Amino acid sequence: MRNTWLVCYDIADEKRLRQVFKTCRNYGNHLQYSIFECDLTPMEKIELETALSAIIHHDQDQVLFVDLGPAEGRGDRVITSLGLPYIRLDAPCYVF
Repeated sequence: MRNTWLVCYDIADEKRLRQVFKTCRNYGNHLQYSIFECDLTPMEKIELETALSAIIHHDQDQVLFVDLGPAEGRGDRVITSLGLPYIRLDAPCYVF
């Protein structure tokens, strides 16, 4: 069964930031700056955690996983925003 996760990160170094971004991009949808929405099986979550753990510096960086529950059977995804409107982007995002 897949769960939906928000993967949020704060990375102190630009090179590691790009590596984390590229890794997360392989597992989910880029929502905003350092936030991805990922529908993951338990094994995929372990793979993502393992890949990110090898990239980050554990004493300088932080990656948060927020469990939003089962990906199936929970109705439509609802994202609201304050300020600029939320727009789902299917276009690639580039980090320089």
